[in-house]
Amino acid sequence: MRIPVSWLAEHLPLPEETTPEDVAEALVRIGHEVEAVERLATVTGPLVVGLVVEIEELTEFKKPIRYCRVEVDEDQIQGIVCGARNFVEGDLVVVALPGAVLPGDFQIAARKTYGRVSEGMICSVKELGLGDDHSGILVLPPGTATPGDDAKEILDLDDAVLELAITPDRGYALSVRGLGRDLACAFDLPFGDPVPAVPPADTDGWPVEVQDEQGCPRFVARRITGVDPTAPTPFWMRRRLMLAGIRSISLPVDITNYVMLETGQPLHAFDASKLRGTLVVRRAREGEKLRTLDDVERTLSTDDIIICDDSGPVSLAGVMGGASTEVGDTSTDILLEAANWEPASIARTARRHKLPSEASRRFERAVDPAVAAAALERAAKLLDEFGDGSIHPGRTDVGNPILPSPVSMPIDLPDRVAGVPYARGVTARRLGQIGCGVEVTTSDDGRTFVIATPPPWRPDLTQPADLVEEVLRLEGYHTIPSELPLAPPGRGLTEAQRRRRAASRALAEAGYAEVLPFPFVASTTWDDFGLDEDDTRRNTVKVLNPLEADHPELATTLLPNMLDTLRRNVSRGQRDLALFHIGQVVLPKAQQTPVPSVGVEGRPSEEDLGKLEASLPNQPLHAAVVLAGQREQAGWWGKGREASWADAVEAARTVAHAWGVELTVVASDLAPWHPGRCAELRVGGWPVGHAGELHPTVVEKLGLPKRTCAMEIDIDALPLADRRPVPVISPYPPVLLDVALVVDSEVPVADVASALRAGGGELLEDLRLFDVYTGEQLGEGKRSLAYALRFRAPDRTLTVEEATAARDAAVASAGEQHGAALRA
Repeated sequence: MRIPVSWLAEHLPLPEETTPEDVAEALVRIGHEVEAVERLATVTGPLVVGLVVEIEELTEFKKPIRYCRVEVDEDQIQGIVCGARNFVEGDLVVVALPGAVLPGDFQIAARKTYGRVSEGMICSVKELGLGDDHSGILVLPPGTATPGDDAKEILDLDDAVLELAITPDRGYALSVRGLGRDLACAFDLPFGDPVPAVPPADTDGWPVEVQDEQGCPRFVARRITGVDPTAPTPFWMRRRLMLAGIRSISLPVDITNYVMLETGQPLHAFDASKLRGTLVVRRAREGEKLRTLDDVERTLSTDDIIICDDSGPVSLAGVMGGASTEVGDTSTDILLEAANWEPASIARTARRHKLPSEASRRFERAVDPAVAAAALERAAKLLDEFGDGSIHPGRTDVGNPILPSPVSMPIDLPDRVAGVPYARGVTARRLGQIGCGVEVTTSDDGRTFVIATPPPWRPDLTQPADLVEEVLRLEGYHTIPSELPLAPPGRGLTEAQRRRRAASRALAEAGYAEVLPFPFVASTTWDDFGLDEDDTRRNTVKVLNPLEADHPELATTLLPNMLDTLRRNVSRGQRDLALFHIGQVVLPKAQQTPVPSVGVEGRPSEEDLGKLEASLPNQPLHAAVVLAGQREQAGWWGKGREASWADAVEAARTVAHAWGVELTVVASDLAPWHPGRCAELRVGGWPVGHAGELHPTVVEKLGLPKRTCAMEIDIDALPLADRRPVPVISPYPPVLLDVALVVDSEVPVADVASALRAGGGELLEDLRLFDVYTGEQLGEGKRSLAYALRFRAPDRTLTVEEATAARDAAVASAGEQHGAALRA
C-alpha cells in the first residue's frame, strides 16, 4: 500500500520537525512493515502554472506534433513544442521554463526542434516524479491556480510517500484512518477520526433485498442525481490518488477510490439509470454469466456472491462491478453502494476468477462493518460538492453490523508475557487508544481483570493473547529486553544423534555431497519406478494443501527426490555425481488414528501428548545415495572408473560401519533396481535396505544417465548398541595368503566369504574378494572367486604352518557348505 505522508499528517498534530523517516520509523516500531520511503523527486529552477492560449498542429511531420502558445505569467507567453494530445486551449498545465532541472537531472533549455524554438516543456506526471503515468501531460482543473503561480507549492513536491506491506490480520491498516490511528498511538498524540457519526436512515434510497445474510451482513445504498458528468476531479484528490498509485478516471470513480483509501470501506458506483428494479444480493447460480468492468465475460459459481437486478447479475460482489451498469461519460444518476461481505467468500471468488482488486484485497482481510454508512455519506457529499449533484432523500441500510465480542484478561498479563513491569494504567490506556471499550474489574479472589470490547474495525482481537500483542507493540517491542536464558548443563548428543552425524561425516569423507531434496512426490512416481500395485511404498500420506498440486504425497522412500536432484544437476552440466541425504520417510500405519484436537490454553497433558504421538504415521530415518558418471576421475595417472552397483553397496557398508554394524549382502530383485544388479542389505538376517544399479527402463523414464546407481538403508533398523567394543590391535606381523575357489555360479559371494570366515577362526583377521573369473576351463555354470586372506595372532608371531592350517580350515569350511574347491 502506498500513502502520502501529508495525508496521514492531516489527522494528527505531528510536530513540525517530524520527517517522513520519523513517521516510517514510528510505524515500524509498532509492528508495521515499511518497505520504502519515497520522497518526491526534487525539481529546481522555474516551474510554473501555464495557461494554454493557442495550439498549432504541425502536420508536416510523421508523428503528431503541436506548437503551443502558453501564458506563463502576466503578459508573458512562451512557445513550446509538445507531442501530447490530452489537453486543449484554455487548460491549465505545469510548465518547466528554461533553467529548470527535472528529476533524473533533466535540464530544460530553449532549443530549436521541429522547425520551432521550444522555450520550455509542458510536464507529465512521470516527468514531475509524481507517478508512473506518461500517457499525457498533467492538466490542472480550472481554478486551481493562475498563470505564473509557483507549481512546486501547488504540487507539494516536498511530500513523501510511504510504501507498506500490510499483514493479512490488519485489514484496518489499508486506509488512512487505520494507519493514522496507529501513528497517533506511536507518537502518543490525539487522533482526528475522518469518519463522523451518521444518524440512522429514515427512508430507503433504493429497494434492496439481501437473500444471503451470511455472505452480506450489511448493505447500504445512497442515490445522487443531477451529477455533472463533465465535472473534473479536484486536483488535491487526483494528486493523492496518483501518489497512492491509483489512476484518475472520472469524478464518481475517483471519489469512490478516494473514500476507500481514506476510510478503508470499498464503494461501488452504479449508473442508476441502467438499473432495473430491486437490487438482490444472492449466491450465483452455476453457469450464470457476468461481463465485468474489464470487459471479460465470466462464468459464475455457486460460491460467488453477486448483486442482481431484474435483468440479472450486475456486479461481482466485493471484487468488480458489471459492465452493464458502468458509470460513463454521460452518467448523471449515480447509486453508491457500500456493503460488508464475508471475507472467505470474497477471497475465493477473487482467486477463482484471477481478479484481484483493491476492493477484494480489503474485503478478504475484513472491513469495519460499522463504517459503511459513514463512508457512503462522505462519498455522497463529495459528489454533491464537486459534481454539482443532489443527494436523493433516504438511505437504504439492510442488515446489522457483526460486532466483536468482549475479551477478558488479567490486567498484568502483558507485563508477565513481556517480562517488563509496565507503568500503572498502561494496559487500559493502550487498549483505549486503539478504540477498545475498556472496563477494569476485580474478581472474588482479588485479581484485577480488564474487559476490552474491541472496536468494529478490529475483528482480529478475539483472545487475551491478541490484547497482549496490542499493548506490547504500542509500548514498543524495543522496550522488551532481549536476554538469552542461561543454558542448563547438558549431556551432549544422544547416541543416535552421534551415530547420525558419524554416518554423514563418513559419506562426506567418501566423496559424497549432501543434498536436501523436496519431501513430496507425485502419484505417478510409483508407475515410473515400476512398482507393483500392491507394493507398500504406494501407500502414502496425502497432504490436504500441498505446496505443489502435482506433488501431494509424502515420500515413503528417499529415492524419487534424490534422483530428481541428480537429474537437475545433470541438466545444469554436472556429469560425475555422488549425492547423499539422511532424512525421514513417512509410512502410514495399518490403522491410523485421527489427530485429536488439543487446546492452546495450557500445556498438553501426558495423555494428550500420547494421543498426538499415536496419531502420527511412522517416520523412520533413512540414508540414501545416488551415483552417476565416473566414481574415480581420469587423469595423468590413468583411466577413470565408472560408478557401479558395487559403489552403492560400499556406501551402505560405510553407513553401517559408522554405526558399528556389519552388513550381509545378498542378491535380490526389487524395483526400481536392475534384477541382476540388486543387493539386499541385511543385519542379523533382517533386511534393512537395498543397493545396486537402477533398471534401464526406470533410467529411461526418469531421464537419468545410463547405469545410474542408488542405495537406501533404514538407519533406524540398524541395532544401536550401548557400548562399542574397543578394537584390539596386534603388534605382530600378519601372514598374507591368497586362495582361488571354484564354486557354482548361483552361490552368492557373501555366503562363500561367510564360510571362509567361519572356518578361518580367530586367526583370520580379514578377507577381501579381489578377482572373479569365468571361462571354459572351469566348466559350464562355474566361476572362480579369488580372496586375499590376512592372518594374525594377538599374542605372537604366526608360523607359516599355523597360517597354512587356518587357511586349509577356511577352504574346507567353504567346501563343506558350498562345494567349493581350490582352483588348480
